[in-house]
Amino acid sequence: MNRKNNKKQNAWGQYVQMVLYILLGIVWGLLIIKYDENTNSESSLEVLIYIGMFIFMYVAILMHIVIHEAGHLIFGLISGYKFSSFRIFSFMWIKENRKIKLKRLSIAGTGGQCLMDPPDMTEGKFPVTMYNLGGSLMNTFAAFCSLCLFFIIADMPLFSTIVLIFTAVGFCIALVNGIPMRLGIIDNDGYNAFALSKNVDAMKSFWVQMKACALSNRGIRAKDMPAEWFDIPSDEAMKNSMVAAQGVFACNRLMDAQLFEEADVLMSHMLEIDSGMVDLHRNLMICDRMCVELISENRREVIDEMLSKEQKKFMKQMKSFPTVIRTEYVFALLYEKDSQKAEKIKARFEKCAKTYPSQSDIQSERELMEFAEKR
Repeated sequence: MNRKNNKKQNAWGQYVQMVLYILLGIVWGLLIIKYDENTNSESSLEVLIYIGMFIFMYVAILMHIVIHEAGHLIFGLISGYKFSSFRIFSFMWIKENRKIKLKRLSIAGTGGQCLMDPPDMTEGKFPVTMYNLGGSLMNTFAAFCSLCLFFIIADMPLFSTIVLIFTAVGFCIALVNGIPMRLGIIDNDGYNAFALSKNVDAMKSFWVQMKACALSNRGIRAKDMPAEWFDIPSDEAMKNSMVAAQGVFACNRLMDAQLFEEADVLMSHMLEIDSGMVDLHRNLMICDRMCVELISENRREVIDEMLSKEQKKFMKQMKSFPTVIRTEYVFALLYEKDSQKAEKIKARFEKCAKTYPSQSDIQSERELMEFAEKR
C-alpha cells in the first residue's frame, strides 16, 4: 500500500466517521423535536432539559468509550488473554509487579485502549477476532439493551428520550470502530481484525506487538526481548498494516540498543517502500530519524525536509509523548543550539516520565538524550 493510497484510505475513513457523527447529531435533534411534541410545554425548565440532553449525549459517548474498552477486556479474558493495561483518554491503569497502578498516556485520535498479554500461539495461531471486535460487540449489546428499555418506558418522554440518545450513541460508536477503516494516524478495530484474517504473518506480528507491550509495562526493554520477535518482514508482507508494525518494532529495538546507523538504514527503507504502516508509527519513525541525523551529521537541509508541515502538526498533537519530547529536546540542543530552551523541554520530559506507563521506554529515551548531550 503506497503512501498515496494510504492517504486515500485515511480520508475515506475520516469521511465515513464524520458522516456517522453528523447522523448522530441529526438523530439527537429529531429526538428533541419528538420530546417537545410529546410534552407540549413552553416552560423555562424545558430549555434546561434541552441543554441537559445535549450534555448527556457527550456523557453517553464517555460511557460507551468505557463500555467499548471493557468489551475488549471481557472478550480478551474469555479468549485466554491476561490483563496488561486499560486506558480511558489519558488515564491508564497498568499491571506492574502484580499491582494495578494509575499512569498517564495520551495518544491523538484515540479515546481509550485496552492492551492485553496474549495466550501462547498454537501452530502459529491464537484467538484474535473476539478480542479485536469485543469493543464494538459490547457497544452493540449495550445499545440493544437500552433500546429494549425504551419500549418499556416509552410513555415517559424525558427518560425514554435519554435512553434513545444512549442507544444512538452506542450504535454509532459500534459502527465507527467495527467498519474496517483507517482513521487518521491509527487503524480502527475492524481494520485490525481484517488485517489479521487469514494472514499468518499478520497474526504473528500482532502477537509480538501485544507481548512486547506487556513486557514493556513490566520494565523489560526492547533490546532485551527475544531477537526473533523482531525479524524484519519482507517488503511485500509489510503491505499488511499489522505486519508493517513488526518492522516498526524492529526499528525501535535498534534505537533502544543505540545501533543508530542500522536503525537509520532500516527506517529510511521503511519510509520509502509501499507499506501499510499507520501514520502514528510513520511520524514517530520520522522523529527517530531526526534524532539520528542530529546526533550524527546534523545536516540542516535534511532536518528541514523531515520537519514538514504534517510532521509539525503531528508533534503538536503528541506533545506529551516521550519520543516527541525527546526529539524536541535534541532539536533544541543540537539544531537550535538553545541550551535554555533544551532545559525547559527536559524538565517537561521528566514531568511526563513520572506518570508514563512504561519506565523501560523512559529509560531508553533518557539515554538517547544523554547521548545527544555528549555530541
